[in-house]
This record gives sequence, structure tokens and C-alpha cells, in this order.
Amino acid sequence: MPALVLLGAQWGDEGKGKATDLLGDRVDYVVRYQGGNNAGHTVVIGDQKYALHLLPSGILSPNVVPVIGNGVVIDPSVLLTEISGLNERGIDTSKLKISTNAHLITPYHRTIDKVSERFLGNSKIGTTGRGIGPAYADKINRMGIRVQDLFDPSILRQKIEGALRDKNQVLIKVFNRKGIEVEDVLNEYLGYAEILAPYVCDTALLLDKALKANKNVLLEGSQGTLLDVDHGTYPFVTSSNPTAGGASTGSGIGPTKITRVIGIVKAYTTRVGSGPFPTELFDEDGEKLRSIGGEVGVTTGRNRRCGWYDAPIARYAVRVNGLTDFFLTKLDVLTGWEKIPVCVAYDIDGTRVEELPSSQTDFHHAKPIYEYLPGWNEDISGARTMEDLPANARAYVKYLEEISEAPMSAVGVGPGRDETIAVRDLIN
Repeated sequence: MPALVLLGAQWGDEGKGKATDLLGDRVDYVVRYQGGNNAGHTVVIGDQKYALHLLPSGILSPNVVPVIGNGVVIDPSVLLTEISGLNERGIDTSKLKISTNAHLITPYHRTIDKVSERFLGNSKIGTTGRGIGPAYADKINRMGIRVQDLFDPSILRQKIEGALRDKNQVLIKVFNRKGIEVEDVLNEYLGYAEILAPYVCDTALLLDKALKANKNVLLEGSQGTLLDVDHGTYPFVTSSNPTAGGASTGSGIGPTKITRVIGIVKAYTTRVGSGPFPTELFDEDGEKLRSIGGEVGVTTGRNRRCGWYDAPIARYAVRVNGLTDFFLTKLDVLTGWEKIPVCVAYDIDGTRVEELPSSQTDFHHAKPIYEYLPGWNEDISGARTMEDLPANARAYVKYLEEISEAPMSAVGVGPGRDETIAVRDLIN
């Protein structure tokens, strides 16, 4: 069976957890392929709400094998807390698999992340301070600690000593902070080995065997396309590749085995952290979107910046990810507006620009050019087919599909698992 990729088509927080959970009963494996606990998915099942940070959303589906791939950076303390929290709520986590090659976030990564961000002052990136960037930097610098190192105390000690020789110099001499003791980190992380051992395996081999056995594998990204370190609004990006290319490198599944790429896109746009955002609203409409949409970061608790739908961004996501489908979320949030603006292009210094500009300077200067669509007042949360929607809501979805250049194959009309319109089958 082919593998499917499900990813964010904007700046993250599009509702990937809901989409993954919706497909969870029809797939056999759900793989998280990048990011760390700087991202969060909210999944609502009945009257229960689950906030996931490191665990794949498929953990909530009893027949799914959830996998944390090699492209993820893992804070063991956060992971174990999350596992424990789900176990206490009656969720079985025993099927979880963790790649031996995934890198670990350590206390010195978290410390450096926080002090570095404070040191930047007004130029700060807006990181979560959870050590994700420094952990990826160590990975690229070939001085990272991997999950497999937990099971070799000698190697683990050597790596921690080597890392802290540099890190402590920076903490003490640059940031005027106290150094971190090798023994403290070593003892803490050796303690994780026995607990994590039952979950650890060669996940790339596991997934290859699954595909050969005709199993469905869903690859789940965190953050979003515009936060990709290569293809996002650099430098206001994450430290990994949430785009479709990252699904292969972060899971060990070859790209020829991926046949469908689904982009999750909100019916409007949000962003957390610093960086350009052409359709951002600073008025009552922005506050209304934030309030009705519950736009508060799952991981950070920060208010999300809110704005109208941005079609150039959606088309960009189609292009760099090879999107075959969109899953449109939170259409219900737009109920009650007389007119709904949609950004169809940008005005950059007097020139109309149809696509996302490649220049950071141009994107900072981009002003949205809007088309206005009539709104609706009817409650749409009970809609289960497109015909159930009010005419203006149907027209809005159809218009977004046309200008975004990929089919809207599913439409979310509420936060619940069942509050979704399935327009086209997302698996077959």
C-alpha cells in the first residue's frame, strides 16, 4: 500500500490532529516525522479533549501503531509525562514505537534556547524555549545524542562531556549563567533507558515491512509549510522540514512510496511567533476570530495572530509539497460575518503579485488584495454533506478550492471527530 502524508499548509495550528484522528480508524500506522514538543495537536473525541505534543495523533485510535520517527527531537521527560497522562485516562500507549535514530533534547538545549532568545531582545524569533533548535543544531554539527545512546553508558557520557565542554563556555562566558554538570545530565538520562526500552526499535525497517504487507501508513507533520526551515518565512521558522520532503527523511520511507499528500488549511489564517503575516488583523475581526476559533497555542498558551484566508500561501503549499488534497478546517468559525475577505494576491510597492514572493523583504512589504464573498448566519456544525451547507458557505469553499489549485476533499464544521464533511475519500 502507498504511504500518505498529512501536513500543515499554513503556519501550523491548522487542525492536523483532528484530520489525523479522523483517518486513524482507516490506517495501520501513524508516523510523526519531524519537530519536537514545540508543536501541539488538539483532538476532541465526544466530550473529551486531548492535547498531544510529541505523540502522534494516531495514539488515540486503538488499532493504530503510533511511531515517532528518526526526524523528531525528543525530550524524554515530556514524552514520559505525556504517555503517563494518556494511560491515566485509559488510553493504551503500549503499541508506541520510537526510532533508535531520533535525537534527544537535553537540559542544556532548553537552557541555551531560553537565554539565546532573551539575548536577541526585539530581534527574537519567537521560539517556544523548549530546546528544539539547539537540539537540531547539535544534530547537524554531529554532536547530538540519539535514543540508542541511552543504552550505552560509555558513549552517552562521552557525548554529554563533549557537548558540555562547548555549552558551558557559552553559558558562563557569554550569558553569565551557571554551567551544567555532566553527572546531573548523565544520571537523569540513564534513568530513561529502562523505561523507554520497550518502545525503541528500527522504525524505518518496521515501516518498510508494513508497506510490503499492504498496510496503510500515514505520515504526520507538525508545524506547517511556512515554518519549514528551507521553504518557510526564514528566519522566523522552525528547525526542521514539515514539508512533504521531510516526511521521507524523517521516517526512512522512500519518496516513491508516497502517493498522496494532504494539506490541512484553515478557512482563515493564524500564526504564532514573530515574522511576516500579510493578512493579519489588528481590529475587532481579529479578536472575533481568535475568540470564536479558540486561537490559543496548544503548547505555548500564546494567543495566535489571526487574519483572513491567504490564497497565495495555499498555492505555495500546493507547489512545494505536491499537495493532492486540502482538508479545510474551522469553516464554522466564519459563521456570522456579512462579508468574508479572501486574499487573492499582494500589493508590493504598487505591483500586483500573484504568488508568494521569494524575497524576504518583499514579503514583509506585501499588502493583501482582497476579494469579498457573502457570508452566512446559519449554524453549520450539523452539516455532513456539502448540500447541507448554506449556499454562501458552499460558494466560499468552492471559491477557495478554485483559487488554491487543489481540491477541498474534506471540510471541518466543528471541533468534534464527527463534525466533518467528507467530499472525497482521502485514502482510496
